[in-house]
Amino acid sequence: MLFKLSIKNITRSIKDYAIYFFTLILGVGVFYIFNAIESQTVMMNVSSSTYEIIDLMNSMLSGVSVFVAFILGFLIIYANRFLMKRRNKEFGIYLTLGMSKRKISLILFFETLIVGFISLVVGLILGTALSQVMSLIVANMFEAKMTEFEFVFSSSACLKTLIYFSVMYILVMIFNTYNVSRCKLIDLLNANKKSEKIKLKNPWVCIIIFIISACALGYAYFCVTAGVTDMQTTDKILIPIAIGAVSTFFIFWSLSGLLLKIFMSIKKIYYKGLNSFTLRQFSSKINTTVFSMTIICLMLFFTICVLSSAISIRNSMTSNLTTMVPADIQFYKKMDLPSNSEYSQAIIEDSKISVRETLEKLDIDVDKYFKDVIEFDIYASNEFLVKNTLGSAYEKIATQFPFLDYNMAETFIKMSDYNKLAEFYGLEQVHLNDNEYIIVADFDSWINIRNEGLKSNTPLTIDGITLTPKYDECINGFISMTSSHINTGIFVIPDNVLENMPREEEILVANYNANTDEEKQKIEDLILATDNSPYAQSTDINASSKISLYESSIGLGAMITFIGLYLGIIFLIASAAILALKELSESTDNKERFKMLRKIGTDEKMLNKALFRQIGIFFLFPLIIAIIHSIFGIKFCIYLLETFGKGELLKSIIITSGIIVFIYGGYFLITYLCSKNIIKER
Repeated sequence: MLFKLSIKNITRSIKDYAIYFFTLILGVGVFYIFNAIESQTVMMNVSSSTYEIIDLMNSMLSGVSVFVAFILGFLIIYANRFLMKRRNKEFGIYLTLGMSKRKISLILFFETLIVGFISLVVGLILGTALSQVMSLIVANMFEAKMTEFEFVFSSSACLKTLIYFSVMYILVMIFNTYNVSRCKLIDLLNANKKSEKIKLKNPWVCIIIFIISACALGYAYFCVTAGVTDMQTTDKILIPIAIGAVSTFFIFWSLSGLLLKIFMSIKKIYYKGLNSFTLRQFSSKINTTVFSMTIICLMLFFTICVLSSAISIRNSMTSNLTTMVPADIQFYKKMDLPSNSEYSQAIIEDSKISVRETLEKLDIDVDKYFKDVIEFDIYASNEFLVKNTLGSAYEKIATQFPFLDYNMAETFIKMSDYNKLAEFYGLEQVHLNDNEYIIVADFDSWINIRNEGLKSNTPLTIDGITLTPKYDECINGFISMTSSHINTGIFVIPDNVLENMPREEEILVANYNANTDEEKQKIEDLILATDNSPYAQSTDINASSKISLYESSIGLGAMITFIGLYLGIIFLIASAAILALKELSESTDNKERFKMLRKIGTDEKMLNKALFRQIGIFFLFPLIIAIIHSIFGIKFCIYLLETFGKGELLKSIIITSGIIVFIYGGYFLITYLCSKNIIKER
């Protein structure tokens, strides 16, 4: 009997509760998709190093899934509150007819069980279907070849989804039982007659709070943009974040008391059509949801920043490879190590022979396996530290950037060596007089620091020869092949000046003497195999290859993107669902108000227009403030991630906007249609 009643209740309520079912199914589907990535990688033909990155990504996604489960659990419990509130009168009638609270709890138990089962089944079907598309996206992200495409069902992801969501539904059942045990008949029967009172706050207090909050928010924006150089420790970073969160709360609090007053004073707008009804409804909702609107706004802000940054990092790292990794291989070796250095005696002795000789001892014939070979030295001396090369600008820079190591030795390269490398890399070559030097760098923050020193015309006296800067700005360029902009600055000096300075490092750059990718991979494998050579244990030679840098960059970019997408989509779903459920709950409460408007002659077109505007403003309000926050938040992210570059930021923002429009806009549309159905005259 109770089971049949539960089925009938669910069948009757499907149209009204589309948001609840949609959110449950979407949550299950997204959870399964991201946890099924591990099983999808079996079809991918990638290198062992890429598999290691994939394993790391899967481990991190598993950890993130625990956090996501908490978010979804909160969302499901919150959504269930909407269902309970929507059916208060129904429960009151059950009690009036003599049904016990225990039986009502059983009805809710069966309903939760049925809803949970349906959402799990449909969500898993949806997730399994979409995960096949995800497998192609995964392969594209890692730029892997699909050995053989086949349908994949991840039993581990399915089991994890079943366990996590079963726990959530059990908590919902406990929550429902507790709520039913505390409810009173009089409250249930009169629930729909209660209305929210619009508390008109003192406008002067609201204005003062708004101005203070706006100023505090402006200070937080300043800290993460113009004052970002002071944000070097965790506590300093947390301060503007805390100020921004508190200010956002008071911005909503003050606006909730001001907006209605402002619009009431503009009579042409306030009394046009049903604007007075729409604005009072909106003001009432904002008045009673200040805290939840703040949380939603911050979640949307987090979503925009995470999605934009994650996608940007991946795109930037991929694009960097074409310009910053121009050669197939680059070897590095410490040279002329002093006998009192921290290295072993074997490495100290080995530092006296060149990279070419070292490779030959490792049975790698340079002339046989490499072409376009360039060999050059990097010089350094403790007589020339960073603080010495900044000149009169040092004190100002040290105050502004106290965390930097100013006792680090500078590095130098001969002009002829740099020009050979620049020609090979496709960079600008330089020409110096005997008394000039330039600095080559590509790390934005350090370029600004170096430029301060150059503008002060800092002289360098090397081996009795005084050099002055040729330019008052750095030349953009790099020496080492990487997937990031990490060159803090290297001095290009006339050849004759560096004759007596000790060598710090020798670098050999070359292309593989091969015509196909398979031949290049064989040479790469040969180099990797030298790690097991006895001699390799007693030398300090290291290498960076285009293949290894490509694999690690692609893998890291894909990992960051998937984690960012996972968190961003879940936060976006949670934000939109909370707004949607709140709006549906309000539509239920306002049903009588819309009925009254019909009685005084308002047609359906005007009612639907008023409802559309009301829901639209409710959805747009936190999103607009979140977008304003995100403008400054993304600038802060750019600063933190500047080594990856920022050329692909616009593309990532466009992709993020598309995701938000699709999910957030989809929830808005469904909310409007469901609310329209709720207020419709039967």
